[in-house]
Amino acid sequence: MLKEIRPAIVLLALFTLLLGLAYPLGMTRVAKTFFPHQAEGSLIVKNGTVIGSEIIGQTFTSEKYFHGRPSATTGTDDKGNSISLPNNAANSMGSNLGPTSKALMDRIKGDVDKLKAENPGAPVPVDMVTTSASGFDPDITPAAALFQVPRVAKARNLDPAKVQALVDQFTKPRTIGIIGEPTVNVLKLNMALDAGVTG
Repeated sequence: MLKEIRPAIVLLALFTLLLGLAYPLGMTRVAKTFFPHQAEGSLIVKNGTVIGSEIIGQTFTSEKYFHGRPSATTGTDDKGNSISLPNNAANSMGSNLGPTSKALMDRIKGDVDKLKAENPGAPVPVDMVTTSASGFDPDITPAAALFQVPRVAKARNLDPAKVQALVDQFTKPRTIGIIGEPTVNVLKLNMALDAGVTG
C-alpha cells in the first residue's frame, strides 16, 4: 500500500514546497526588485515618518481638507462588538446593504442634504455619498474634488481658482487614455495643500 501512496506524498511535498513556498518568495523578490514602492504598500513618507498609503483611504473631517468617499469598514471594540471604523485597512469590505435598504437610503439622504448645504446649487457627485467595494478607496472623481473646492478655499482663505488648478494638477488621467476613469488621490492632494502648493 505504501508503494501506491508514496507518489502522492512525494508530489504533495514537492508542490507544497514549489507553489506554497518557492513561488510566493520568488514573486515577492521580483516585485521588490522591479516595483519596490508598490511591493512595500505604496507608502507615503514625510520627514521620515509614514503618513499613509497611496492605495488606502484616510478619513479627513476638517473643513480645510478634501474628503474622500464614505467608508463602510468596521472594527471591534474592547468587548468584541462590531463598530463602524472608517478606512480600516485590516477589514476590507463593502456595506452589503442592498438598494432597497432603508438604512442605506437614510444615510445617503443625510449625506446628500449635508453636502447640498455645503455647496448649494451644485449637483452632488455620486462617489461623495456611496462607498466603494473595498471600503477604503483612496481616490475620488475629479467632479467630487471640484465640488469641494469652495469649502476648502474658504477654510484656507485661498483663491478658489488656485485650489481648482491644484485639483487639475493632481487629476490622474485614464491609464493609456482608455482604461478606467480619471481620479484624484485625496491624501496627495491634501498634502499639497498643507505644503502650500497652489496651482
